[in-house]
Amino acid sequence: MKKVRAGSVLAVGLGLGLGLAYTFPPSTRRPSTIVHLFEWRWSDVAQECERYLAPGGFDGVQISPPTENIVVTSPPRPWWERYQPVSYDLCSRSGTEQELRDMICRCNNVGVKIYADVVINHMCSAGAAAGSRSTCGSYFNAGAGEFPSVPYSACHFNDDKCFTRSGNIESYQDIHQVRNCRLVGLRDLAHDQEHVRGRVAGYMNKLLDMGVAGFRVDASKHMWPEDLKAIYSRLHNLNTTWFPEGSRPFIYQEVIDLGGEPIKGSEYFGLGLVTEFKYGAKLGSVIRKLGGQKLSDLKSWGEDCGLMPSEKALAFIDNHDNQRGHGAGGDAIITFWEPRMYQMAVAFMLAHPYGRARVMSSYRWDRRLVKGKDENDWMGPPSLPDGSTKPVSIRSDGSCGDGWVCEHRWPPIRNMVVFRGVTAGEPLCNWWDNGGSQIAFGRGGRGFIVINNDDCLLDVSLQTGLPGGTYCDIISGQREGGGCSGKRVVVDDDGKAHFTIHPSDLLPIMAIHTDAKLPK
Repeated sequence: MKKVRAGSVLAVGLGLGLGLAYTFPPSTRRPSTIVHLFEWRWSDVAQECERYLAPGGFDGVQISPPTENIVVTSPPRPWWERYQPVSYDLCSRSGTEQELRDMICRCNNVGVKIYADVVINHMCSAGAAAGSRSTCGSYFNAGAGEFPSVPYSACHFNDDKCFTRSGNIESYQDIHQVRNCRLVGLRDLAHDQEHVRGRVAGYMNKLLDMGVAGFRVDASKHMWPEDLKAIYSRLHNLNTTWFPEGSRPFIYQEVIDLGGEPIKGSEYFGLGLVTEFKYGAKLGSVIRKLGGQKLSDLKSWGEDCGLMPSEKALAFIDNHDNQRGHGAGGDAIITFWEPRMYQMAVAFMLAHPYGRARVMSSYRWDRRLVKGKDENDWMGPPSLPDGSTKPVSIRSDGSCGDGWVCEHRWPPIRNMVVFRGVTAGEPLCNWWDNGGSQIAFGRGGRGFIVINNDDCLLDVSLQTGLPGGTYCDIISGQREGGGCSGKRVVVDDDGKAHFTIHPSDLLPIMAIHTDAKLPK
């Protein structure tokens, strides 16, 4: 079986023509950043919400699909088995339904929202043998289209609407194939049927009633927008234990639109936010200086350089698909394997006001590159001999071990999440560049960032727009009580400050914000 793409879409106050609006759930904290804790166990997510995410100002967590899925034992437990559901029962290698409920409750109690990755386009591969294992032990016969735990039978799939010889998508230039045929062999659900709509909405409503704040909707590109609209119209309001009465779920949908295909991300704007896959691809190519590009080109970053409108976009540098070389972006995508460039890209994303930001939290795998392709991109999370997922190990310095990468815990990324929260709602201002790959910009009167991606020294005085005083550079350190563990930046009363960044610095970035100002 092959790998399956997975994606996201966010809904922000966009009417569906049904008197409904899909919005960010209210929060007492300033809106900030979503973190994707890819393949984490529910018990580990709960602990992370309490000990790290809430104190660190993270808005919410995207969790891996919670539904029962096929268990693939050869090769052992690939990550993509999570995207091959066999029922809507809530047991997976992340944990049981009770553990899921406990995690949702504990995260909501500390103000961190849960966004569930939902796989509703399809069931598992038609090639899965009858009697194959599943995470809850449910029986299914994918070849016959039998999933009695839902229940679905052969009549609930789109086989009669797909006219390719293989039954799979053979051309992405044909919208009917993309939305009615099987994505790499996965049984494609007929969402125009009332039974299917009801079962999908019922699954999503169970999660909402448990306290989930919204959804990443996988493979949205492969579903007709009118079918998604009908399903979303049936969704419950958020649980009033944690959210104000009448709050609607926050929805972000995966639509890979790099241009050149008839299906456009804009078709889904009325339903929620859309994953902007061009974001990581374009920014990665600039930071890599491909084709002579330079950071100063980012002055027009946003819709003017071909991205979707900011208010429609989920922005991200990489996701669990394209960090493995598939799912859009190609060689331009920067990942944790290149930590210096990666932190530069994430810092820019979290400082810039474009879109709603999501950061990745990954695990390592044994890479095996053959002619540029990673032969081991299927490998699942760090696991015990029985195939169960290992706990996330936290070292004394706050970093993760035992195969877990935890980019969200890297100090510069953690501190830039705070920067994004502090500067939320503030306009981009005081742009400066040297015509090459040295840039700086502010966010109103609350934050300022400087990046040097040139091979020469950056040594310049700039207008920051910040109040006068001494600030901690949150890239080299952070404010600790009345002191600073990193560089200090003195802002004069007129808002100007001097910055020096050597190209050989561990990270060629400096950033300050008003919450990092030292007391007099």
